[in-house]
Amino acid sequence: MKPAKAKMPRKPVIKKGSQSNLKDPVGVYCRVRPLSFPDQECCVEVVNSTTVQLHTPEGYRLNRNGDYKETQYSFKRVFGIHTTQKELFDVVASPLVDDLIHGKNGLLFTYGVTGSGKTHTMTGSPGYGGLLPRCLNMIFNSIGSFQAKRYVFKSNDRNSMEIQCEVDALLERQKREAMPVPKTPSNKRQADPEFADMINVQEFCKAEEIDEDSVYGVFVSYIEIYNNYIYDLLEEVQLDPIKPKLPQSKILREDKNHNMYVAGCTEVEVKSTEEAFEVFWRGQKKRRIANTHLNRESSRSHSVFSIKLVQAPLDADGDNVLQEKEQITISQLSLVDLAGSERTNRTKAEGNRLREAGNINQSLMTLRTCMEVLRENQTYGTNKMVPYRDSKLTHLFKNYFDGEGKVRMIVCVNPKAEDYEESLQVMRFAEVTQEVEVARPVDKAICGLTPGRRYRNLPRGGPVGDEPLVTEVILQSFPPLPPSKLLDINDEETLPKLIEALEKRHHLRQLMTEELNKQCMNFKALLKEFDSSLLNKENYIQEKLNEKEKLISGQKSEIERLEKKNKTLEYKVEVLEKTTTIYEEDKRNLQQELESQNQKLQRQYSDKRRLEARLQGMVTETSMKWQKECERRVAATQLEMQNKLWVKDEKLKQLKAIVTEPKPEKPERPSRERDREKILPRSVSPSPVPNTPIPVRHRRSRSAGSRWVDHKPASNVQTETVMQPHVPNAITVSVANEKALAKCEKYMLTHQELASDGEIQTKVIKGDVYKTRGGGQSVQFTDIETLKQESPTGSRKRRSSTIAPAQPDGTESEWTDVETRCSVAVEMRAGSQLGPGYQHHAQPKRKKP
Repeated sequence: MKPAKAKMPRKPVIKKGSQSNLKDPVGVYCRVRPLSFPDQECCVEVVNSTTVQLHTPEGYRLNRNGDYKETQYSFKRVFGIHTTQKELFDVVASPLVDDLIHGKNGLLFTYGVTGSGKTHTMTGSPGYGGLLPRCLNMIFNSIGSFQAKRYVFKSNDRNSMEIQCEVDALLERQKREAMPVPKTPSNKRQADPEFADMINVQEFCKAEEIDEDSVYGVFVSYIEIYNNYIYDLLEEVQLDPIKPKLPQSKILREDKNHNMYVAGCTEVEVKSTEEAFEVFWRGQKKRRIANTHLNRESSRSHSVFSIKLVQAPLDADGDNVLQEKEQITISQLSLVDLAGSERTNRTKAEGNRLREAGNINQSLMTLRTCMEVLRENQTYGTNKMVPYRDSKLTHLFKNYFDGEGKVRMIVCVNPKAEDYEESLQVMRFAEVTQEVEVARPVDKAICGLTPGRRYRNLPRGGPVGDEPLVTEVILQSFPPLPPSKLLDINDEETLPKLIEALEKRHHLRQLMTEELNKQCMNFKALLKEFDSSLLNKENYIQEKLNEKEKLISGQKSEIERLEKKNKTLEYKVEVLEKTTTIYEEDKRNLQQELESQNQKLQRQYSDKRRLEARLQGMVTETSMKWQKECERRVAATQLEMQNKLWVKDEKLKQLKAIVTEPKPEKPERPSRERDREKILPRSVSPSPVPNTPIPVRHRRSRSAGSRWVDHKPASNVQTETVMQPHVPNAITVSVANEKALAKCEKYMLTHQELASDGEIQTKVIKGDVYKTRGGGQSVQFTDIETLKQESPTGSRKRRSSTIAPAQPDGTESEWTDVETRCSVAVEMRAGSQLGPGYQHHAQPKRKKP
């Protein structure tokens, strides 16, 4: 049937008390669980209602060799080991439920290491109901009498709600009741004994200032985030024993209000605490838990139980729900049980457990990073991007941190000493979270309809059972009868009065009968009119039902097609995400490889440049060395050729002198320098026979019984002198080596060089061999012997005071003796270039007077 005609509501007005520009810090609370055994070492102490202190265990002090200071951490409220679930609920969760009923969102999550009591705090245990059942109990205690009929509110896949009329809701209920297995549990059935003690809350809790002119609907959903994938724990999967289907992961989407939601997540409408907790328990059995070294039932995923409260105002008559989608208010309370952070070296995790622990720690690390970036942006005024998308957990709840509701966190701590380091990290995270501020949510808009319309059309007076009958009302409207007792036979007043009263009653009865007949005729006409209108309405409703059924069938087929298309697209998206992940991984690997190759090429280029510079220096040095060597050899060759040419000229002149004159003049010998001064004449002395070798004898080599190393370089020239250095029983080598030195006590080096007169001079350098501390050998030079070959023409000349005759070219002949021209001193000095242990000194030649 059509909803009753209602007046159009006024434009929604924002309450003056809205504090949309204010911010509140994240409420962080701490709960300390009792120790499992009384004799365990405790590292956490509750100082007061807002402060806890961490003591460093003795084992850490001994192992780390340090005296650690005690650290204190402050919270909004600290709950000790004797705190009850009721006290915790009244302080932490009850304000969030009150905000939920008044149209505001809320987020409550438990955080801590594994085995710290997070699941006990959120769900509870038999006889000790946790925060979740107490929240449900408070919600239904508050809105129990104002709930809409089932299926009046209908959820869609766009994170919003639609309102159905009474007829559509009735058809939906009939269709669901006709199903063999109802999808949602009935609210009239008794609670399952498995969890009956958890929801049996003795304390009655109810929100204040409920809007009585609205109807409410409660929808719940339950998901888990496992290995950074989202799974629906309430999704009904058909059992196939031959080929069982794996649960499909869900994806996150953004609605028109930029709020994140899980697409395709099952939302179940519930009407009581028992029904809601039964839905939760059904999903809890599907949640992934495992036995680890630290916890027998360790949660391996993050679970999110969402309670969505839908509120819509009644129409102006207070009979039906106002059929306007804009007037619907949707608020949500998310209760999150985070998986515990853990260290793999303590849990002894392997395989899947190790992978699960890595994903849990990664998501918690992303949550911590988001908190740190939010704090930095708010503290220093920066605008860094918060990495919400790095984890599904932070991406799902990013709207809460952007100001879509209150955020509260309960830090659960296990005080045992083994969890000291993990508890320290948890406390530091809590300290960072407390400094993050969240924008205060905007108050709900006030509906423009007149308040109190729900009870306006209800019948006034007492209950139906106390109302008078119709006959009693009619009799009371007649005039009262006079006394009818006849005391005297002659009484003539009583009967006339009685007759008069009866006549009045009869007349009144006739009038009432006529009025009743008129009313009956009018009622019959109205009834006929109503029957006809009802028949028309039934026909109209039947037509509408047929149209609706056709539309529903068409929409069903369209929905099936879209679902198939959606599944196909989701599969493609998943494949693309995996492909993108693989490509990104390959891209990172290639970038790292490219960077390493670039660094390697850079190093090779630098080495090449250094090697080029070194080789350039070596080439330059070698070129200069060989250039000097070539110049020296050219000078020596020129000098030798000049000497030979002088000898030939001398012979020719002697021959000429013999032939022509008895006393020939001796020609001037070529000097080494072109620009020498004019030499004074010397006395003439007879020239010796040319090319007669005159050996010069020096000290003879001493070889008294010792073993010698005779070192003769391969570059030495074989001379034809009579006296040659010879040592018997010597080891002859061309290059000195350690093996030969180890066998001998003496060392002899044969060194050749050009003398100042151009002749070859042989030097025998001798030394002693000593062993060093490092196991090697060293040589200390002790003596030098020189073997020199001289030409007869270079012997000492006789002094003469006579002046030689002038030369034809006008130059005077210069005669110098051998001692003056070849004055050479040999001195043993360290660092000489002529050989180890000696140095060559040349004295300038003296001019003869």
